[in-house]
Amino acid sequence: MRYQWMDMWKVARRAALAASSMVALATLSPLPAIAGDTAGAAAAYPAKPVRIVVSFPPGTGSDSTARFLAQKLEARFGQPFVVENRPGANSFIAAQAVARADPDGYTLFVASNSPMATNAVQFKSLPYDPVKDFAPVARLYYGAMVLSVPASSPYRTVQDLIRDGKARPGKLSYGSGSASYQIATELFLKQAGVKAVAIPYKGAAPAVADLAGGQVDFALSDYTAAAALAQTGKTRILAVTGDKRLDVQPNVPTLQELGFKDYYMVNWVSLFAPAHTPRPIVDKLSQAAVEIFNGKEAAEFIGRTNGQIFAGGADVLRQFQLDEIKRWSAAATLAGIPKQ
Repeated sequence: MRYQWMDMWKVARRAALAASSMVALATLSPLPAIAGDTAGAAAAYPAKPVRIVVSFPPGTGSDSTARFLAQKLEARFGQPFVVENRPGANSFIAAQAVARADPDGYTLFVASNSPMATNAVQFKSLPYDPVKDFAPVARLYYGAMVLSVPASSPYRTVQDLIRDGKARPGKLSYGSGSASYQIATELFLKQAGVKAVAIPYKGAAPAVADLAGGQVDFALSDYTAAAALAQTGKTRILAVTGDKRLDVQPNVPTLQELGFKDYYMVNWVSLFAPAHTPRPIVDKLSQAAVEIFNGKEAAEFIGRTNGQIFAGGADVLRQFQLDEIKRWSAAATLAGIPKQ
């Protein structure tokens, strides 16, 4: 699978690029200003435990990635790397905690596109700046979402879901674990000609848990959150949002195969630190993370979640993040989602 842009977004992307907020972001330097940029800062790092904050609960892709990375960094540096889950409020809680932390390398953020790109598109006002308040460290991996329904649902195919949605406008409900999932779902609904009610959750895992209990009719989530419930027969996966079928779900079609020819929505996970973290520390962490994710163990780990590794350093991540803000803005425009 290769990371690609959707042709159908060209017009919307040009409009988004013209928006003053996007212009302002695009004119930022590759990395925020860095204080205490000395080689000595990196030489002694880390000298104590490091906290890795995650904005979603256990059982999500971001959480499992953080725990894998923490284990490998701990083995590499000989200091504890402790994962701290701070879910809720559309990732505001976790993002604020990291943004306000001392920029010394002892607080890190394993973050998805939701807090670091999509929130800038979804909300008129954020209690943090996803670009200015963070130092990019390393790009890690991306993966397609899956569309699931309860096992007890009458919907055996995506067409069944769409047919009922058109017959009962506004009666279907879907679990939304983040701003990213809401935009991706609304784009699907827009193309399908269906209206449904969004039910917000603190992450994909609780959304899928309620889906299994029949509290919502369908949900988009990362495969990690959906896998266990699907494998135990509590939910049913109907489609994949990427451009190829999942290796572990070869009988599940992509939305592109089902007639949504330009639909391509994926999540990604990367590593950030508070802005002004000394560049030598950023570089030390970046080199370690990139080497870890280019290794065999990471390939096997990410492969089990049907993700795709695309490891890259700090400057690569900064440009990618800016491009993603524009991409999600174009998707929100096409889906007709106003800022909240």
